[in-house]
Amino acid sequence: MSGRDLIYEIGTEELPSSAVYSAIEQLQVSVPKALDDTRLGYGEIAVLATPRRIAVLVSELADSQADAVTVAKGPAAKAAFDAEGKPTQAAMGFARGKGVAVESLEVREENGASYVYATVETIGGPAANVLPELLARLTENLDWAKSQRWGSGTARFPRPVRWLLALHGADIVPVEFAGLTAGRVTFGHRFLAPGEIAIGDAGEYSDALRGAFVAVDHNERARMLREGIEAAAHSYNGTAVVPDKTFAEVVNLVEWPTVGVGTFDEQFLEVPREMLEYAMGGHQRYFPLQRDDGMLDNRFIVAHNGAADRTEQIIRGHERVIRARLADAAFFYKEDLATTLEEWAGKLGSVVFQAKLGTVAEKVARIEQLVVSLGQMLGTSADQAAFGQRAAHLCKADLVTNAVVEFTDLQGVMGRYYALAGGEEAGVALAIEEHYRPRFAGDQLPTSEAGRLVSIADKTDTICGIFAAGKAPKGSADPFALRRHAIGILQMALDGSPVKLDALIGEALSSLASHVVFDVDETGAAIKEFLLTRLQTILRDRGHAYDTVDAILAVSADDPADALARCEALTLLRASSDDMEDLSVAYTRAKNLAKPELGVVLDRAVMAAEELALADALDASEKMATELMAQHAYSAALESLVALRGPIDAFFDAVLVMDPDVKLRDNRLRLLNRFVSVFGGFADFSKLSG
Repeated sequence: MSGRDLIYEIGTEELPSSAVYSAIEQLQVSVPKALDDTRLGYGEIAVLATPRRIAVLVSELADSQADAVTVAKGPAAKAAFDAEGKPTQAAMGFARGKGVAVESLEVREENGASYVYATVETIGGPAANVLPELLARLTENLDWAKSQRWGSGTARFPRPVRWLLALHGADIVPVEFAGLTAGRVTFGHRFLAPGEIAIGDAGEYSDALRGAFVAVDHNERARMLREGIEAAAHSYNGTAVVPDKTFAEVVNLVEWPTVGVGTFDEQFLEVPREMLEYAMGGHQRYFPLQRDDGMLDNRFIVAHNGAADRTEQIIRGHERVIRARLADAAFFYKEDLATTLEEWAGKLGSVVFQAKLGTVAEKVARIEQLVVSLGQMLGTSADQAAFGQRAAHLCKADLVTNAVVEFTDLQGVMGRYYALAGGEEAGVALAIEEHYRPRFAGDQLPTSEAGRLVSIADKTDTICGIFAAGKAPKGSADPFALRRHAIGILQMALDGSPVKLDALIGEALSSLASHVVFDVDETGAAIKEFLLTRLQTILRDRGHAYDTVDAILAVSADDPADALARCEALTLLRASSDDMEDLSVAYTRAKNLAKPELGVVLDRAVMAAEELALADALDASEKMATELMAQHAYSAALESLVALRGPIDAFFDAVLVMDPDVKLRDNRLRLLNRFVSVFGGFADFSKLSG
């Protein structure tokens, strides 16, 4: 395919890092769709972005649109032509609307009816005629988390737009946006090459900017930054601590990453490591340096957007900033240690958790109560149960400490340090830290039984409390992160903490009765549905078909771990044999015919051979399946049920269920009731789609 490169660049004031990534993600989808919809052929598409520009580079963009042939369906033939076969106003209007001669209309049959069709040939026009509007529309349709109008215009953008560049080959594409018209001029690095750069041809764009100290491809900047960090760390015989989130943010804070190493006073290394890392990474976007022994060094790596020959001067400024940050951290830590964690816990009565649910101190009391019940439900060992109860009492105490007020992400972490400093057991301290886990997708679950007790209790109390207060999540709004809490509870339930949802919800709601008025049954049902919606997603994400999940949850919705085990067994059987699909058809037929009100007591004296064979097979399979399911041997239990395929098929082939003789009919319906009940102990197989 022949064509010319297209470059479109929106030049701005410095954009937030999150806005840069958002633009990249959106344009990677919207640009190819727009070109396809406009019938413009192209080669490769690259979305390029820095803090000061968002650009799209398209290779070999065609100079003209492709021709198109479409077939449009019109009115029914009987409405399009009169009795003499002449076109009616309906036909002529349809033809006129499609731009074709009425004589060219065709009559075609569709589902036994005749309709008029028009074949429309569209001749492709020059790309120059459609590109200005296409690129402007792509820009206008960008969806920003935060944007505003700048100046007197109506265009919205996260930051002011300063210039537009648009070239198809060497030709300017006059895109209009934010009161600007695109030309061939861009700008280099704000400090290292601040002047105008005229781009002669779209293919020269990336090299021209690279020569002006702008790595316009964020992947190239990421490579430059990582290589610089690794080289800097290696020069001091250490390794850099590089959190993915901080690294990704820094990539889009600079156009030409340059790396330097700063230092701070070694006395600050007495401060907990997490405080140092938070102060350097979370606040300042520095990368701490770690020694070979795994301990932090008193050095940090800084990426800046300037000249290498100014790195030393820039580093000195960063050292002054971090010195103040670390001095604050050291002061807060020292001050906090002067008060015991028990004393800090006493201050929680003045902190409101939620208007209807009382203070954090009251929440802690509910968590303590729930931890006791949970420990009994899960059969937690005595020492871990004791650790959990003590940790529950102290789990929120660090929220009012100076360190956590300043470094909010360290809640739980600082509680662990203060618990150990106050002489608490290591198991208690660990549970205090772990009870916030998992904090985000992919986060580690609590490693200790005590940590899980407090984590599940805390998250359950929050979910049940907010639902009881009438503040359940709606749409995308979820200010109390209830969806994340629900997923966390379920992940722990599936990973060795097999809670029973009904009992868990019931215990949590009972402790809320003195705080808020609510309908217990209605609220409990809503919470259960909220949790099961998340459980469905988790099970499907683990590779189980939607109908497998629905079939299992129809009978095993109270115990997530049990539901997972059943899903695994059913998924395995469905993948290895067709027997279950055939049985599900028979089960569905039986369930549709069954009449539960008739019971399952059979009159064997009136039963034919096929009925007796099925009844005997049901007795054997039920006994075996029940024993195996009690042992959670679900694959073996399913195999025992699969043995019923032959008897049920023979029954349906030989027996008229709805016999005119009421006595025979009701007995056969009781037999089907029995068949359904035997299978129903494992899953609702009627939900399997086959």
